[in-house]
Amino acid sequence: MSASADRVSLVAALSHTPVLTVSQWRDASPFVRYLIAVRAPVLAMTFAAAALGGALAWWRGAIDVVAWSVCAMGLLLAHATNNLLNDLTDSLTGVDRGDYFRTRYGTHVLEHGLMSRRALTGLTVATGAPALAAGLWLTARVGPDVAWLLGAGAFLLVFYTYPLKRLGLGELAVLLAWGPLMIGGADLVASHTWHWSAAGVGIVAGLPPTTVIFGKHLDKLGCDAARGIGTLPVRLGAERSRAAVVAMSVAPYPALAVLAVPGHVPWTAALVAFALPAARRAIRAFRHDPPPARPADYPHDVWPLWYSAYAFAHARRFGTMLLASFGVACVIRWL
Repeated sequence: MSASADRVSLVAALSHTPVLTVSQWRDASPFVRYLIAVRAPVLAMTFAAAALGGALAWWRGAIDVVAWSVCAMGLLLAHATNNLLNDLTDSLTGVDRGDYFRTRYGTHVLEHGLMSRRALTGLTVATGAPALAAGLWLTARVGPDVAWLLGAGAFLLVFYTYPLKRLGLGELAVLLAWGPLMIGGADLVASHTWHWSAAGVGIVAGLPPTTVIFGKHLDKLGCDAARGIGTLPVRLGAERSRAAVVAMSVAPYPALAVLAVPGHVPWTAALVAFALPAARRAIRAFRHDPPPARPADYPHDVWPLWYSAYAFAHARRFGTMLLASFGVACVIRWL
């Protein structure tokens, strides 16, 4: 779908990734263009992971607000760098050329002729450099444990698109990144102590974001299979992949109950039950083949994404309610 003829707003750039004409791109402000290039809407999952790590430290009673803030900004920039590098790599290798799925659901600044390769490379470096600087600063402030997480995160960032995604390891990379690395890492810099329990919470909380990438790879399974990109859904097949996503959509709820028993999460984590309606909608979608054409009541600015859209709605609601549960727990503790 094309964006409206009007100038693209900040809200539009943050809510979805519209497909822009050259004139719309030129009329957009530099900041809006940047948000569109980095696919800003999906960065919400990264902020939620960073916030959850900080919430864990806050709930325990001690948080280094400065270190956590630098960490959150660094993680957002790292995710933005990964998105830019993804588009750059897939364009250079020819994956995104022609009528590939990636060019149909949002602006691809290279394939749509909006930026040159040199400009996108420069933007990628300019985005990644402060992310790396944030990690190095946190290593000096908090300690060498941060360096291990920084190294692991940098490896996944650089090699996710090639070769991890093509080897069927991209989904595991997402679980590790949005789970123990981001949540456990944010808790580490906020509390100055590594907690394995935070890594465990990270794995549970990382399952919904992982269903988003599973869903996205299911949405473009045919395109990936035709181009020899061996994502996990390509290797497992649609039916088994959908079953795996259903399991990952259900698992976080009983897992949080188990984590609450020894006190790794507060009992208020039961608030995630308010995300169950979104989970049911996602599960219902994943139990069936996608429609051959956009349903009349389905948003224009989301199609042709289908599975990933339902998974993202669930991940966003789950993350919001889990964060809210920590906020409620802290308020109760202060009362």
